[in-house]
Amino acid sequence: MSEQVSFGYEQVSPEEKTERVGAVFSSVAKKYDVMNDAMSAGMHRLWKDKFVRRVKPQPGEQILDMAGGTGDIAFRMAAKGAQITVSDINQDMLDVGIERAMERGLDSLVWSRQNAEELSFPSRFFDAYTIAFGIRNVTRIDQALAEAYRVLKHGGRFYCLEFSTTEWPGFKEVYDFYSHQLVPRIGQAIAGDAESYRYLIESIRRFPTMPEFETMIRQAGFVNTRVEPILGGLVAIHSGWKI
Repeated sequence: MSEQVSFGYEQVSPEEKTERVGAVFSSVAKKYDVMNDAMSAGMHRLWKDKFVRRVKPQPGEQILDMAGGTGDIAFRMAAKGAQITVSDINQDMLDVGIERAMERGLDSLVWSRQNAEELSFPSRFFDAYTIAFGIRNVTRIDQALAEAYRVLKHGGRFYCLEFSTTEWPGFKEVYDFYSHQLVPRIGQAIAGDAESYRYLIESIRRFPTMPEFETMIRQAGFVNTRVEPILGGLVAIHSGWKI
């Protein structure tokens, strides 16, 4: 039987997942940031601020922001003086980010279309690798983690911000109802696309648990791994070092 991977609650071929995820983000690109505000009541901004504080970008550092699309993380890190390469597999998302950067007068960012599983960058090039709300959409997560490890310098750091599963009793049930029943309706009202947001919610449910994902990060070669749950694990910051 040919290899199958999850696309939300469906099992599809790796090639089909890559194609369908691409279609999802092309569909939602122009409304992506507006939807993030609507779905999280603006909290995603606080999560991203906290994430960048953990990364601690320094002036002159080379940082790869993978799945960085619309630039939210990159803009925050560039403000600290780091040299940021923003990469995404989806050109429509990158185009939105480039337009936003131009509006802000930011011309120091490098924009590069890349597949997280097969980066074109040289080995041991970046001081840090960040990925926010993107790794669950990668077809082969283990390959993306291996590539993150490869392109980092010795002493480089890996940081990932991703949805997980909240462990707070009561809140989990409320969030499950909200995400499955209301988020697709919000997606239809704002972005004109309920199905893409239904997939994005399903992809969260299929993502490994916090301990499982930490194990995957260690298996890629990273050490001193850490998980920092937010809202009981609704969102988590994962980190590790290449020694």
